[in-house]
Amino acid sequence: MIKKLALCSLLFTNILFANGEVNVYSQRHYDSDKALFKKFEETSGIKINLITAKAEELVSRLSIEGSNSPADILITADIGNLYEAKERDLLQGINSKILEENIPAHLRDEDGNWFAITKRARLFVYNPKTIDPAKLDDYFSLTKPEFKGKVITRTSTNAYNKSLLASIIAHNGEEKSLEFVKGLVNNFARAPKGADKDQIRAVASGEADIAIVNSYYLGVMANSGDKVDEAIAKEVKVFFPAQKTTGAHINISGAAITKFAPNKENAIKLIEFLTSEQAQGELAQGNYEYPVNPKVKPAGIVASWGEFKEDTIPLNEVGKYTRKAVEIATKGNWK
Repeated sequence: MIKKLALCSLLFTNILFANGEVNVYSQRHYDSDKALFKKFEETSGIKINLITAKAEELVSRLSIEGSNSPADILITADIGNLYEAKERDLLQGINSKILEENIPAHLRDEDGNWFAITKRARLFVYNPKTIDPAKLDDYFSLTKPEFKGKVITRTSTNAYNKSLLASIIAHNGEEKSLEFVKGLVNNFARAPKGADKDQIRAVASGEADIAIVNSYYLGVMANSGDKVDEAIAKEVKVFFPAQKTTGAHINISGAAITKFAPNKENAIKLIEFLTSEQAQGELAQGNYEYPVNPKVKPAGIVASWGEFKEDTIPLNEVGKYTRKAVEIATKGNWK
């Protein structure tokens, strides 16, 4: 049975974990994950203890606990969080032929410190009544004068946008990336606010015409059971940027073995299970994310968007420019 413990502060650490059990610190809060943890328990006989919190809280907790940490696995969304955990020496490298076979090289750390378990595309959602997709291209196309007052996205401090900008810096350099930020800001329909779902709703309502969002949010809305959101998901269209150049920016949720993992071998088994064909299929179906295992196809509405070219730049190269992305966004007045 999975223990879900709300992490209300970083002060309590006196939790008893039995030997051999896998102790997971996870940012993810999805039912699909819980179902897979339960299945792993049933098939392996290995118990999972789960603590959920925001990524920064989990990383800070690992740092504070040090060698006394009971955590075996850190699971978090966004390459920036995984890169920071590695930089702070909170993870350890592992060798697994199974993980190397299940996950393409650009979606795992070259030192074996972290491994993608799902991926999301940072794409455009647009209003087909007002936008001709033939006018769209890469991310820089949103800076065209013809899109002035038509574009929206979240704040630059959002992890997904920091990683997107970091990838643009990695490909184009700082000067051109600053030009991108200034052009994007100049074309905003309104000041950045809200989450990705709010951007999609704003496009459907006519407040804007194009939004930069993560792919899985539209999938979730389309299958939410909320009639309004489901109708909105049908009204808007998807565009994959940079198909003629780098490919659409990809971000991930990833899993890592912590530096002082007390149950390392069983923890590796859990990550291997999460990247198996069976588990990848359930993650794709349950949360509308893209599978990282090449043998598994996208599910549902995500599959209906068709195949696309993804950016295969090693994600460590993206993580490397996260701090620089914050500087450039500030300089370009992207709030």
